[in-house]
Amino acid sequence: MRAWVGGTAAAVLVLLSVAAPPAARAQVEPVSMMLAGAPTSATDSTPVQLDADVYIPEVTPAPAVLLAHGFGGSKEGVAEEAQLLADAGFVVLAYTARGFGESTGLISMNAPDYEVADASALIDYLASLASVSMEAPGDPVVGVGGGSYGGALALLLAGYDDRIDAVAADITWNDLETSLFAQSAVDGVQPGVLKSLWTSLFFSSGLGLEPGQPVTECGRFTPDWCAAYVEAVTQGVVSPEASALMAQSSPRSIADRITAPVLLGAGQADSLFPLTQANANAEQIVNAPVKVVWHAGGHDGGIAETDRLRALTQAWFDQHLRGGPVVSDDFEVSLVEASALSDRDPGTVEVLSATDYPGIFGDGTTEMTVAAPPQQVLAPAGGAPAAITSLPGAGGLASLAGDLLAVPLPGQTAGFFTESLPTSMRIVGATRARITVSSDRPVDQAVLFASLRIVSANGRQALPQGLVAPIRIADLGPDPVTVDVVLPGVVTEAAAGDRLALVIATTDQGYRMPPGPAVYTVAAEGPLLLPTLQGTTASVGVPPWVWPVGAIVLTALIWIVVALLRPRDRAGEARPELAAVPLATRDLAKEFKGGLKAVDGVTFEVPPGVVLGLLGPNGAGKTTTMRMAMGLIRPTGGDTWIFGQHVRPGAPVLSRVGSFIEGPGFLPHLTGRQNLDLFWRASGRENGDPHLDEVLEIAGLGSAIDRKVRTYSQGMRQRLGIAQAMLGLPDLLVLDEPTNGLDPPQIREMRQVMHDYAASGKTVIVSSHLLSEVEQTCSTVVVMNHGHLIYSGTVEDLLAGRSGLRLEDVFLELVGEGHRVDQ
Repeated sequence: MRAWVGGTAAAVLVLLSVAAPPAARAQVEPVSMMLAGAPTSATDSTPVQLDADVYIPEVTPAPAVLLAHGFGGSKEGVAEEAQLLADAGFVVLAYTARGFGESTGLISMNAPDYEVADASALIDYLASLASVSMEAPGDPVVGVGGGSYGGALALLLAGYDDRIDAVAADITWNDLETSLFAQSAVDGVQPGVLKSLWTSLFFSSGLGLEPGQPVTECGRFTPDWCAAYVEAVTQGVVSPEASALMAQSSPRSIADRITAPVLLGAGQADSLFPLTQANANAEQIVNAPVKVVWHAGGHDGGIAETDRLRALTQAWFDQHLRGGPVVSDDFEVSLVEASALSDRDPGTVEVLSATDYPGIFGDGTTEMTVAAPPQQVLAPAGGAPAAITSLPGAGGLASLAGDLLAVPLPGQTAGFFTESLPTSMRIVGATRARITVSSDRPVDQAVLFASLRIVSANGRQALPQGLVAPIRIADLGPDPVTVDVVLPGVVTEAAAGDRLALVIATTDQGYRMPPGPAVYTVAAEGPLLLPTLQGTTASVGVPPWVWPVGAIVLTALIWIVVALLRPRDRAGEARPELAAVPLATRDLAKEFKGGLKAVDGVTFEVPPGVVLGLLGPNGAGKTTTMRMAMGLIRPTGGDTWIFGQHVRPGAPVLSRVGSFIEGPGFLPHLTGRQNLDLFWRASGRENGDPHLDEVLEIAGLGSAIDRKVRTYSQGMRQRLGIAQAMLGLPDLLVLDEPTNGLDPPQIREMRQVMHDYAASGKTVIVSSHLLSEVEQTCSTVVVMNHGHLIYSGTVEDLLAGRSGLRLEDVFLELVGEGHRVDQ
């Protein structure tokens, strides 16, 4: 089933998309009709008319399934799921809830007297059909399923109508008030902090405004719900009347009445109804079996696991509606090993299973101390500029936020860090922390946002699932207040060498902010209590990533926001004493998936004005080291500086570097000159001077520069690649195996190119395993083997005291005789 927000399918409830059996059969055609529901209102006893489709399978009588759609949707939004269920042999009734689509009535947000009563009336209708299996007169064999708004309806119906025999509910709420007014402080004041963006999206999608139709303030909402919304967004408060409305529309009010087995899904990528809401449902449904699944989807997009969840739901209904095989009630958690923006290879989704549902705090706890002195943060006037951590209503694009938008705003963020992790760690559930907060002035309410961040060895922060924990503190002043915080429930992994951080921020664009300004002093008290989970894992394949044009556009916009918000290199990251050093590394390391250490603790400096050879046998880690030094991949440990500036992806200092790594790539139908021009303009430097004439003279391409690249020999392509790297005459030139594929005359020419470039006062780094060439070309060498540094210094010093030995002989002494060395 698809959950709907703002009229756009989020396509997250795949739990109800039941796969048809493999045997071919005629597709079941639905019959459309208007069915009577409950009374229109307390003062109008006229039944609402519900737009419905009824699917009758080939073999009857059969058990029935009632399908409820997400907010802002209609029966069309669940038509695919209805068809699949019907083809699998169920009678299916898919309908449009009151206030939506062609159904009449007004929206009461799943009120017992209205939407829930409507659904009971539809069960009555199913009981009247000869095609539906019956347990007793008036009591059909029936299950109910839905996602988001429809998921809450499914749970509420199971609590109010004991004829329900099975439930499948996904990404929905337990308590509507705490979902929309989030409070992450233990025993904190209520209401919490309004999710203003999500709330406004909900309300706008329920207005039912059509072009050419009269515009009304409340649209298709009842007056009570309209008033509650206006009060919330204008004042940030919840009146007793609004609180009562939300309570009666919340499954928590009837959870202990549910006796039908429940398949309860929750999305890890969900800032609207997070894992804590599903956890509350699971813990409060005490009189029925519950199977909990934390899948990788959610209102914020994530990853759809359609095939697995379809099979699971079909098995659930098979067991509980027609006596099929027993479904394991194990708790299941999806583990996503890599994101679309990770520098790791695309990973698989694995499912971690545990015999018992452990709750939101896992089945074990790891304590980690966080350290940092108390820090001051600014709550800006009007709450602007505000941090961006999620993109409500953006569906799958919102999952980009955790990687791209986890940017601490200067002056608004306090961070408290653990030591580096000695081994990798899997976190499953909600982390707990304790902080103290005070204000430089009395404030009626202070709002903060706590989050758990994973900080890589190079300082890059990741915000798991883009989730933050809102905290509202009433009557804050100069005296510190201690707050116990439950951070968002997440499923994530931190690698060895990473650090964890408790981050406290003062703004978030998804929430209603107090007027401010104020300056808060925040301190961390005690360790982080990190949830862990033991279980068994099984791979379920690689999820498809589909990026439409809109996704590409939005991704570009996100990168613009990141560029604007990301703090520039701080003074603490620069190394002024290295300002004249072209390249310096300290304890550089890279560990790939599976524990392979390609580079381990490499430290060296490159002097200015030399040609330096980076030597080592194949597999020594040379290319990986160069890629980290250029900011092309992130190290798992250590740091790199170029001319004293810390290197990270996109660092401004990289504009002083030209690189030729892992071979040239050119458009064969263009000339060499056109390729160079295209590269220069694509690098964003079209207003700068590429020094093309000087570059071409050094590269020695002559008139061939105006021939199409498809006519070039391997040597000419290599020289064109060198020319491309030299555009703009960068201060540092990095070349990876530049003589590959060249014949002896061409190698000699390439050697001269490098000498000429260094003679101009620049620095050249050459990675090679051709020792005879290095000996003739380089004055300084760095030798690596098995990812380790084994020598750094001049060739002269390396050969000193070894009379008559060549570089090859000394190299073999260093790395061992077993390595092949080319002459």
